[in-house]
Amino acid sequence: MSDLSGISVVLPSLDPDEKLITVIKGLIQIGFTDIILVNDGSKPENLHYFEDASLYPEVHLLQHPVNLGKGAALKTAFNWFLENRPDGQGVVTVDGDNQHSPEDTLACVRQMQESGHVILGVRDFSLPQVPFRSRYGNRITSGVFKIFCGMTISDTQTGLRAIPSHALPVFVKVGGDRFEYETNMLLAMKENNIDFEEVKCRTIYIEENKSSHFRVFRDSWRIYKLLLAHFFKYTLSSLFSAVVDEGLFTLLSWLLRKSMSGLLLTAVPTITARVISSLLNFFMNKKLVFRSNAETGKSMARYYMLAIPQLLLQLSLTHGMFLLFDIGEEKTVLRALIYALVMTLLFIVSFVIQQRWVFRSRRAAQEEKQI
Repeated sequence: MSDLSGISVVLPSLDPDEKLITVIKGLIQIGFTDIILVNDGSKPENLHYFEDASLYPEVHLLQHPVNLGKGAALKTAFNWFLENRPDGQGVVTVDGDNQHSPEDTLACVRQMQESGHVILGVRDFSLPQVPFRSRYGNRITSGVFKIFCGMTISDTQTGLRAIPSHALPVFVKVGGDRFEYETNMLLAMKENNIDFEEVKCRTIYIEENKSSHFRVFRDSWRIYKLLLAHFFKYTLSSLFSAVVDEGLFTLLSWLLRKSMSGLLLTAVPTITARVISSLLNFFMNKKLVFRSNAETGKSMARYYMLAIPQLLLQLSLTHGMFLLFDIGEEKTVLRALIYALVMTLLFIVSFVIQQRWVFRSRRAAQEEKQI
């Protein structure tokens, strides 16, 4: 049986009811001996639940004088753990509304102790008892994560997370004070190559999840804004590189129009513009967009294994459209527009491939080798 003496349960709570005591009793009964309970600025009429909880010797109570948000409460507990439990193995975060069973909490901790990875306790959203907003909200968010962040996560909003102590210094520096913080944690795992696994847990919803403090529109916007910002940075990088590419292509087409013609007039400006703009795009994507710490040489090799076929395809499509629509060398503006259209279509394909392959995380690469 796993030793739980080095594990601290982190329990953020806002305006709890009697379920908080039920959660604490269940955790203690299954073997947890250190519970960090955070009162995130609850109303006076709910404070007696914290007073009752603090009577248990296993509970250490931290208090926010005003509501700062779930993310702030988690960071308060993480910082306290790092300062006061220097020899601790890690923490497991649990919600106080009794939606995480003690058995599932223990299963996540055991898997963390065995692997040394962050463990996400994920729910099955296909079950009939899952509320509509939870089922489809998670499906949308999981899809967005996969497309725009290259991360396959079954339950992006799970509050059951077992975290080894070595990952906590990263998470205490992650931005966000409310529900968006948990999304930022997932993005931080990718940016810092923190390995994670999923453990299936029971799907428990009490009274259609009415006790949740998640505000559908406001908190959803906080979360999606983060993901959109990630994609926006990629778009800016691509647009800047495209401006350089388009500008060089147009300039070289104009300068060489009297000395070259036909395929040569298409090829020379295209290749020159693409080489310069692709180098610029590679380093911007690596350092600013994907924040990849993968070896530059390997990433660049993959980048050009994508870029060279893409260049040939762009050249073929561009010149093919010039021939199809009979666009001669003198129609510089129209040629530039056709070039931009083809480049935009290929940009979408390139984004997906870069996200999933060129700048793929170390974890994804390891999984690929195991298949």
